[in-house]
Amino acid sequence: MKRKHSDGEKEFNPETLALGYAYDPARSEMSVKPPVFLTSTFQFESAAEGKRFFELAYGLRDPDEGEQQGLIYSRLNNPNLQIFEERMAAWDRTEMGATFSTGMAAISTCVLAFVEPGDVVLSTSPVYGGTHYLFHHVLAKYGVEARFVPAGDGVAEAMAAVADAVGRERIKVIFLETPANPNLLHSDIAAVSALARELSAEREGPQVVTMVDNTLLGPIFQRPATLGADVVIYSATKFLGGHSDLVAGLATGSAALIKPIRDLRTILGTVTTPFNGWLLLRSLETVSVRMRRQAKSAKALAKLLAEHPRVTTVSHPSLLKPDDPQYELFEQQCTGTGSLISFDVEGGEEAAFAVLDRFEVFRLAVSLGGTESLVEHPMRMTHADVPPEDLAALGVTGGTIRLSVGLEHLSDLRRDLRHALKE
Repeated sequence: MKRKHSDGEKEFNPETLALGYAYDPARSEMSVKPPVFLTSTFQFESAAEGKRFFELAYGLRDPDEGEQQGLIYSRLNNPNLQIFEERMAAWDRTEMGATFSTGMAAISTCVLAFVEPGDVVLSTSPVYGGTHYLFHHVLAKYGVEARFVPAGDGVAEAMAAVADAVGRERIKVIFLETPANPNLLHSDIAAVSALARELSAEREGPQVVTMVDNTLLGPIFQRPATLGADVVIYSATKFLGGHSDLVAGLATGSAALIKPIRDLRTILGTVTTPFNGWLLLRSLETVSVRMRRQAKSAKALAKLLAEHPRVTTVSHPSLLKPDDPQYELFEQQCTGTGSLISFDVEGGEEAAFAVLDRFEVFRLAVSLGGTESLVEHPMRMTHADVPPEDLAALGVTGGTIRLSVGLEHLSDLRRDLRHALKE
């Protein structure tokens, strides 16, 4: 299947591309589904072909018109990964993708591809705990400084002020996690991308690269590339995998930016396995159906929580009011609410733990986006690396609980939530 239909050359919708794009059954004994290419290495038809493939792989020459990288070794590329990457790039409205062993492998490789000692990474906060650790602890060892600004309203202005303070020429990567995990605040992708272009225009060297962790809403409810973002990143473990049976990561963007990321992936060895690629292709076919069903149930549960006497605050986009600045931003850059809910109970950590231990349908486990509903305590689990006082300043307290709503029957999820919240 091509990206566009021959009748009028209109581009197919992503849900259609996810079922057939970038795969030719004639190459695999007419199998309707791509087989699993469980091989570490690929045979060349001739020595000259092997030479050409390696020249492209190591950047020794530019590709001829229409030429693509040939198959060499599964640390570089593999048919299962390549099909998934092309389908996800089509979904994100980008040119190229790169698959990784985990979401953190994707974030680490993408950031390291563009920074050097003395550079500064600007990031929203909170971010996933692993991302925070990478930025705060690991990058510092190599002379790269990370500066954080609170997610939510006024992010671009806050980042511009930080850039002025540290030196605008030092900014190399701007990283957004939107909505933020776990307080679900949205940050303005278009405004931050415009800031990156402004900073880039002031220099002769490499551009400032805007990266967006799109795990919580993408690719169904948010497309950062259409808002100006350069690189779109996912923990593919979550909604893209969607069945809690794999760990993987993904980045998509322009060919010019994804190529150095892929080159570094080859050397670091952060690519995922062929079987994971096959599983991701399986899951991509249903991601739209799953995410829309999960979001519908989450909206109902968010309403239940907002009316419950033991719950003090609830964060979910369906509860935003028109007079809230977040409402206008959500309407501008999102097409759906997603299925994560964050809420607080009275009584702090002790009360939250008691609630967590009473769930029977929701599983007490970290991660999100799977078919099963999950519940966890951000301050003591996924964000345990972040100092509690920093989290509290961002609205994440000992009483905060995060839900990831799955595909169970809504009536059972309602009953389970009410039961867990009983005194």
